[in-house]
Amino acid sequence: MSVSALEILRSNSLPMLLEQEIERVILGGEFKPGDRINEKELAIRFGTSRGPVREALRSLESAGLVEQIPNRGVFVRRLTASQASDVYDVRAALFGLAGKLLATRVSDAQIAQLKTFVSDMDAAIAQDDFDGYVRLNFAFHEFIVANAGNKVLAAQYLGLIKQLRLYRARNLMLGDAMHASNAEHHTMVDAIAARDPAAAFAAHVRHVEEAKNRLMSRAPISPEQQEI
Repeated sequence: MSVSALEILRSNSLPMLLEQEIERVILGGEFKPGDRINEKELAIRFGTSRGPVREALRSLESAGLVEQIPNRGVFVRRLTASQASDVYDVRAALFGLAGKLLATRVSDAQIAQLKTFVSDMDAAIAQDDFDGYVRLNFAFHEFIVANAGNKVLAAQYLGLIKQLRLYRARNLMLGDAMHASNAEHHTMVDAIAARDPAAAFAAHVRHVEEAKNRLMSRAPISPEQQEI
């Protein structure tokens, strides 16, 4: 490979790598919704110039994780209750389709894995293991979407999940919400295991709608549409 080709590869891949790293920092909670992102500090942190950092932030803005505010800078996006509600509505439609598609093509091994997920989540609830439940919950949902057989759906769905993670997972699982959520998971898996696309679609849509209701019931209501 020529030197010029290597330079092109470097210049094209660096912003993508920076995007992944900055996304990891945001979703990991180091930067919170509303926090200002300093391009210079990120450039120093990752040992690069500000150009690739700026390009990475533009991609993250397109993904809905950060926002550019004129004359102020780039900030981690602060979702309003109304915006979160809109995201949930789209997520419900996509997740319903994922469940429907998976029910038409699911293998016995995949059914066994889905049952293991819900069984492990039952165990996490019994042990009051919130963090373990959240990890399993994310993995369970991603497994369904990844195995639905539609890459466009998977990419769109996972993008929405990243936006919703700005709320912090703990807000989604308070009180008896984990019990209610996993009961819905059981219904979803039963429908997939029965290879019933209509029932799977309905169960998956209902699950996201109920998750939205649980979140919105705890959302502060104000004229400014505060962050949840």
